Amino acid sequence: MMNKNSRVHTDSNIRNTFFTEIGIGILANSFLLLFHIFKFIRGQRSRLTDLPIGLLSLIHLLMLLMGAFIAIDIFISWRGWDDIICKFLVYLYRSFRGLSLCTTCMLSVLQAITLSPRSSCLAKFKHKSPHHVSCAIISLSILYMFISSHLLVSINATPNLTTNNFMQVTQSCYIIPLSYLMQSMFSTLLAIRDISLISLMVLSTCYMVVLLCRHRNQIQHLQGTNLSPKASPEQRATQTILMLMTFFVLMSIFDSIVSCSRTMYLNDPTSYYIQIFVVYIYATVSPFVFMSTEKHIVNFLKSMCVRVKNV
Repeated sequence: MMNKNSRVHTDSNIRNTFFTEIGIGILANSFLLLFHIFKFIRGQRSRLTDLPIGLLSLIHLLMLLMGAFIAIDIFISWRGWDDIICKFLVYLYRSFRGLSLCTTCMLSVLQAITLSPRSSCLAKFKHKSPHHVSCAIISLSILYMFISSHLLVSINATPNLTTNNFMQVTQSCYIIPLSYLMQSMFSTLLAIRDISLISLMVLSTCYMVVLLCRHRNQIQHLQGTNLSPKASPEQRATQTILMLMTFFVLMSIFDSIVSCSRTMYLNDPTSYYIQIFVVYIYATVSPFVFMSTEKHIVNFLKSMCVRVKNV
């Protein structure tokens, strides 16, 4: 009896922690998205990276909302879902995860373009309009949604299960393995996509590090040992992107390790709970990193804190 009560208490703590993580992420991404919408409405001068940041907050917001619906079927016992709902929710959730990777990679590349000197071959891309950025993002989105289309076939609800070789997604939804040929094809496409985007992200990150080090050495040469105490807006934005890229890559590696563990030990609850926590960390943390670099948001939050203290 004690073991059962202890298990119920543990599940309750995990559920509360998970919904807290999702709730914080939804509020933070909503605030960041509204900030960029108001910035666009007011006609303020936009940076090359503003559109991807706003889009990334929208993607993370939708991903967290999908995650909240999925979490209901993970932690709360109820009547369950049918095949259509399972396919729709899981496909959208996986698609938003892929779009997060695509947009994060594009954000890294655009920041590298912004930081590049005039003599660089990347300088000609600095004056591209948001229209070009939007077209690139839409193209990547269509490509990824096609690659993820196999989920519409492999996701099934519990009543339709005819095999024991499956992986649990929620209480109602399971992933049924496809044929060897189909599984190999989609796995190869996903691997090529992930490796290509992460490689591009790493290259652009290394390029920004080199540029920052070169700029630092130039300042040190001009001013001796006294470095400039205040970084430029471009440098601060670059440092933010670098921090996010590092965090994203680390979370991706950790997620891959946990996913392999789940593949080896089907429906292992420990690996399952760890994985669902890990996949939402980046979506929850990233808006706070972006907001910390926006003076208008920082000043607004400071004024709100002062008003709360006075009340």
